[in-house]
Amino acid sequence: MPGRSASPASSASSVSSAASGSSPVSSASSASSAPSASSASSGAPTPSGSPDSAGSPASSGAPVRTARIVTGDHLLTVNPVDGSEIEPCPPGERPARPERHGPDERAELRRAAAAPRPSGTVLPELPMLERDQERERLARLIARGRSVRVTGPSGTGRSTLLEAVASDCERLAPDGVVRLSGYRRTPTDLLHDLYAAVYDAPLYRPDRAELLEAVQEIGAVVVLDDIEFGGAALDEFLDATPECAFLISATPDVPAPSADSHLEEVFLSGLSRTAGRELLELAARRPLAADEASWAADLWFESEGLPLRFVQAGALLRQRDALRDASFEPEADGGQAAPLPPLAEAASPAVLLAASLSEAARDTLRFAVALGGECPHQAHLPALCGDTHADAALGELLGHGLVTAAGSHYRLAAGVAAHLAAEGYADEDAGRAHTIAQHYTWWAGHRSVAPERVAAEADAILAAMAALIGSREAGHADAAVLLARAAAPAFAAALHWGAWERAVRHGQEAARLAGQVADEAYFHHELGVLALCTGNLDRARAELEASIGLRGVLADKRGTVAGRRALALVADRSPGSAMAGAFGAGGGGRTGAGETTASSGAASDEETTIVTPRVATTTPMAAIGASATATTAAIPAVSRTSAAVSAASATPAPPAAASAASVGPSGGEPRGLRRLAAYGARRNVVAAAAGVLLVAVLGTVVTLGATSGNDDNSPADKVKPGHSATQRDDDKGLTAGEPTSGTGQAPRPGLSGAPQAPTSPAAPSTGAPSGSTAPSGPSSPSGTSSGPEQPPSPPSSDPATQGPKPTTKPPTGKPTTPTEEPTKPTPTTSAPAPRR
Repeated sequence: MPGRSASPASSASSVSSAASGSSPVSSASSASSAPSASSASSGAPTPSGSPDSAGSPASSGAPVRTARIVTGDHLLTVNPVDGSEIEPCPPGERPARPERHGPDERAELRRAAAAPRPSGTVLPELPMLERDQERERLARLIARGRSVRVTGPSGTGRSTLLEAVASDCERLAPDGVVRLSGYRRTPTDLLHDLYAAVYDAPLYRPDRAELLEAVQEIGAVVVLDDIEFGGAALDEFLDATPECAFLISATPDVPAPSADSHLEEVFLSGLSRTAGRELLELAARRPLAADEASWAADLWFESEGLPLRFVQAGALLRQRDALRDASFEPEADGGQAAPLPPLAEAASPAVLLAASLSEAARDTLRFAVALGGECPHQAHLPALCGDTHADAALGELLGHGLVTAAGSHYRLAAGVAAHLAAEGYADEDAGRAHTIAQHYTWWAGHRSVAPERVAAEADAILAAMAALIGSREAGHADAAVLLARAAAPAFAAALHWGAWERAVRHGQEAARLAGQVADEAYFHHELGVLALCTGNLDRARAELEASIGLRGVLADKRGTVAGRRALALVADRSPGSAMAGAFGAGGGGRTGAGETTASSGAASDEETTIVTPRVATTTPMAAIGASATATTAAIPAVSRTSAAVSAASATPAPPAAASAASVGPSGGEPRGLRRLAAYGARRNVVAAAAGVLLVAVLGTVVTLGATSGNDDNSPADKVKPGHSATQRDDDKGLTAGEPTSGTGQAPRPGLSGAPQAPTSPAAPSTGAPSGSTAPSGPSSPSGTSSGPEQPPSPPSSDPATQGPKPTTKPPTGKPTTPTEEPTKPTPTTSAPAPRR
């Protein structure tokens, strides 16, 4: 249409074509061949590395075009060089709750999402015939809040009917009418499209939970054309939007909805014979002659009244009129100069219509056939066809009924691609797909082209990749890799993640075929990041590990770092690994799978979380008074040293220290301070703090023992450090801890494992303790008697010398005064008990 602003690509293409007289595709391919050769080794042909409008490579110091997207709890930075980077979203980066679009904004979005009006020939607007009854019925059902599914074959005018009903329902819902295209879209894609059509949230893609919560609050009439899924998928899509009324169109080959979906089914049939003749006259722009009316009746029977066939038949009549006017042959008896085409050709008139088109239009058809039916935007046609006026070719094709609108672009009408391919239009598909790929690689990587504009050409770009991968000709896989590297970041930045995934998968396959390991690693990385964004952690881990492995072989340090960062985030998000990395690098080494393991010298049962004790737990010790301080100072230095060394080096502690560490305030299981050795230098700090706490606990126990039994003649004073309270085999007398006969009770082990004094007040035997001449001081847990890890000496085999059974009462009597002076305690030198 005159006055329409062209895209940056068309402007650059027109300038280069007018200056050099050649297609800018060749110049783009030659200019991009230099950076592609160098980037093949590094695996990173940057999109901004394509030639700019001045022809100079943008890779010379030019910044790379990146985008920062908030997706759920993640912050995604789209990086076309080393791969996208993902991290937890900082609180300041998360956007506020999005607001709804106003009526004016919705109208602007609707115009931007519609297929562009072709330039050149002004096409007459054909009315909708014999659809008034269906239109009124659909409007009534939508007004009642019902959802309707309109079914009919391609060419019945479903899109025209839906547009008419949508205009009747503009004021029914608070969020107005939302028009969506289901062409090659999944249910998740459509939910995100619905979210973007209602909420103003640029560069933000909500996660699944937030998306479902947001769409449940949308109240709109959703017009969904060309849906490609049904059954359970359609049921889930409808259940996610309970406040919306849907007007859906589908072909008969699409699976039907389930019986519980409560969708009204409306089947759209063809036109009547009268309406078909009227439409043919409107398309031919003149009344029909007698023979043409009979021909139209036969055509109606052959085509089952499809409106598209009458539009194409009208183009045939206009073509016939143009040939008659060009030959200046007079009419004979009111008849036409040329015979009418046969019904078989009139029912499938693609070949006949293409014969009368301009060269640019026929070239456009060849490009569309090479892309599987997808038509490039009219702004790209001058560069592809080498004709500065080729942008008018799309309007010519639309006027002949050879293309139809599909969302924001055009595609060949039903059956046209197959008929043209049979007539030789597909002979050069691989070469034309290669030309399209070179052009789109240059255009999508240009810094002046917005990502949304690239996303609008997603179907044509993806079709070019698929054609190149299937050709298996030399150089085509390389071209597909370059196109994927240029287009995939733009798809991600435009939030068209369905096209992003397909482009990355096409690029991965093309890189494998071309033997480009660096590019294959890049695509593996992108797939892993995409899977992490969508919550598929297993796939993300597999893809990232594959990328890291390939980049490790290539010594790509930057790419490896980016992959390991993403893999660490996968590990933190995995179930059961929420605390992974909570203690920093000292908490264990991260394996390739992102799992945290202990060092090689630690057993698996020693992998436990150690919590640093608070210093405040030791402050009540000062309240005990001076006696507590004096008693603590009286503890042998070797005991405190042994406890500290045991906590710091994780070696087996001496018996006394092990006993004190084993028995806590609650008498529970050992806390396992020896397990700290597996956690590195940072765990040693925790162990040192735990050792300080143990010394404080030992002082508390000693203080309690001193305050509860401060009698100098306590039977416990008969025990010397390093000796057992039981009878020795080489000593026929009783030990100091053995009561007199007749007590009937044996000594019981105390807190530290040493036998306690008997509960009877009877005086002990006059025999002196073995190896000792004087008491060594109060018995305490810091002594060196046997603990839980060192069992006491076995009792004598003589039943008469076995000790009495223990009781729970403390001793109340005084023992006999020893005959010799007490000596200083000597530390034990016995080896530590083996670990259990």
